Amino acid sequence: MTLNSHTMPYRTLGRTGQLVSAIGLGGWHLALPHVDGRLALKLVRTAIDRGINFMDNCWDYNRGASERRMGKALRDGYRQKVFLMTKIDGRSRAEAAKQLDQSLKRLQTDCIDLVQYHEVLRFEDPHRIFDDDGAHRALVAARKAGKLRYIGFTGHKDPEVHLHTLGVARDHGFRFDAVQMPINVMDAHYRSFSARVLPELVRDGIGVLAMKPLANGIILRSKVVTAEECLRYALHTPASVVITGIDSMDVLDQACRVAATFKPFSEPELSALLARTREAGSRGEFEPFKTSSIFDGTAENPNWLGKEPPRLANLMP
Repeated sequence: MTLNSHTMPYRTLGRTGQLVSAIGLGGWHLALPHVDGRLALKLVRTAIDRGINFMDNCWDYNRGASERRMGKALRDGYRQKVFLMTKIDGRSRAEAAKQLDQSLKRLQTDCIDLVQYHEVLRFEDPHRIFDDDGAHRALVAARKAGKLRYIGFTGHKDPEVHLHTLGVARDHGFRFDAVQMPINVMDAHYRSFSARVLPELVRDGIGVLAMKPLANGIILRSKVVTAEECLRYALHTPASVVITGIDSMDVLDQACRVAATFKPFSEPELSALLARTREAGSRGEFEPFKTSSIFDGTAENPNWLGKEPPRLANLMP
């Protein structure tokens, strides 16, 4: 870990060797109703000026508005200062290629550093992705064409789906460069990605992208943990970057302050925090992305995934 003049810590993104800021700026929040275009531009550029170089986004965030706003903010030399990531929902080769080209246009760049398969929530998702006519063929071709550098996947439902996806990838002779998943203090107690998936990623040299450290503020409703404790807990793990939603200058200040002053928990401190959050976290109540479908954009919009592989049509009665 190193520090720059802004005292933002940097970590290595797995075997890619890329240095990324310990805090990443979440793209979804950039186009929420209370965030106008001017504020979005200010948040992105101020974050970069303070040393945050990891930019998160997705093809489907706010119907493309999040990517368009980030693309505008990355003009005037800012693009060269960041590690840019976005996600696609397409599972078919054609849909993945189409979404990637739309993201490139919105983000106003000819190459995205990391592109990830978004919302891998179902056990069938990796099979569709790695099908002969699946999304992976599109991304590998795009990588050869210089449209992207690294490939990863994301999901928030169940650690077993993540492990299954890693296994399917191995069966196809592929190892992901990065994997994104929920890492927060409640996750420690229920269907834990930190316990089940994190050790596998570290062992294989796959970059770990922690998301939902506060679960969009839902975790704070438990009244047993503070925002700064949530961020510190995620930073305490071997995550390469902790992606957090930033929708105001105050929230940006808080994230930068926690990163700049970060110190790992002592064993007694960590034990006390986990004991304090155990009951609240034991049923997934404050992680509804695991226990409900309200965070599952592709469940509400299955057309984003594209058509099933043509060969499967022959199997239908």
